[in-house]
Amino acid sequence: MIILRKVASTIMGELEAFEGSRPALDASNILIVRGMSRKKIAAHDMAKVLSKLLKKLGAKEVDVFSDEATDVIGIMDERIRNNVEIQGETDVYGIYRLKESLEAMNCDVEYSLGIMDNAGIFIVMWADKSGIGPRFVEVVVASVE
Repeated sequence: MIILRKVASTIMGELEAFEGSRPALDASNILIVRGMSRKKIAAHDMAKVLSKLLKKLGAKEVDVFSDEATDVIGIMDERIRNNVEIQGETDVYGIYRLKESLEAMNCDVEYSLGIMDNAGIFIVMWADKSGIGPRFVEVVVASVE
């Protein structure tokens, strides 16, 4: 659990989203944290920022359209389901629909998936396309052992 907290804390700190952030799920094998970034990150730079952040953590970035991504997302989903009652089957395409939903609400959205040591990392960042308002951040860090 310590590595999950350390990874999530590092990510939120780097994105200047730690202050005021809240855990959405805090369990022994998964941590989901939401916050608002105070960094001024242009929409066209969000993907690069997330990629650099994974690299700084020593995580390998995983192509979300790969079999490895399907495995990591499946494990994360299992960890969530072990802690929260969710209807329906595991859906690895949920992250694609998340992006589509946020874009339909006129938001710029980027996400990144990575794996390091024994932890999977999913980071999503979004903000209104107008550029007004905060950048929202959600981080999922899960044990993949």
